[in-house]
Amino acid sequence: MQLKTVVSLTKTKHILKYIFSICLVLSLLLAQAQDTSEKGELAKQTTALKNVADSTSTKAIIPDNGNLKTVKLPDEQQNTAVPVKTNRYGLRVGIDLFKVSRALYDKDYKGIEFVGDYRLTKKYFLAAEIGNENKTTDDSRLNFTTKGSYLKAGFDYNAYENWLDMENIISIGLRYGFSTFNQELNSYKIYNANPYFGEIPAIASGAKFNGLTASWIEVVAGVKAKVFDNIFVGFSFRLNRLVSNKEPANFENLYIPGFNRTYNGDFGVGFNYTVSYFIPIYKKKVIPVVAPKKGEKKK
Repeated sequence: MQLKTVVSLTKTKHILKYIFSICLVLSLLLAQAQDTSEKGELAKQTTALKNVADSTSTKAIIPDNGNLKTVKLPDEQQNTAVPVKTNRYGLRVGIDLFKVSRALYDKDYKGIEFVGDYRLTKKYFLAAEIGNENKTTDDSRLNFTTKGSYLKAGFDYNAYENWLDMENIISIGLRYGFSTFNQELNSYKIYNANPYFGEIPAIASGAKFNGLTASWIEVVAGVKAKVFDNIFVGFSFRLNRLVSNKEPANFENLYIPGFNRTYNGDFGVGFNYTVSYFIPIYKKKVIPVVAPKKGEKKK
């Protein structure tokens, strides 16, 4: 009986020894895993702090015995941690697809318009359009053909705040337009207030009016989006107001190239849909805006 008790105690000691060894190994593994996790978290914090550091900084934050330590970088390593953000400046040229495609479904219209802009500052662009139109208007009383060219020049203001390397534009702008053109009266109908014997047939004319001019102010609202490298597509709406309009005797300029219809008096509207290519000329560094510290007055 006593021998059995000794054997039982010996077995119990061995079991406790094994359990203690297993617990010791597990505790060492857990400690090592926790240490590795802390080091990884510290490395992540260091990387994050480096990414948000100012590109002109001469200091770096590094881990030191479980803590973060600020040290001065060597001269050859300064200003290299974060790339400097730049804005591209250059010329963008394109074509109005709306006028080109209109000729496919409107047999009475032929026209083309080239567009362009040049970036002056971060927000402002010089802008211009030049084009030519040949349009036959078939009204209830008149049939006439307008041929001429036009030029618009002005500026656009980009109200969209881009982030990362985006170059999209949501703009509002102003143009001054000028057009030289001629009109040809093909046929007309005399108005008959009492058509007892029916409507009077159209009368062929062929009268031509050359050397006509018009100018106007144009408010423009538009969008341009970068779809591929240096390729932009966009559209714009235009509200026009005539400034001058040279009209021939006994005839009104019901259509002006670049201005559109004038049936509503001196006001007109327009639309274009463009595809354009950006030609970069130079780059300019973006100076980060530093927020003032608490209690520090803004300059």
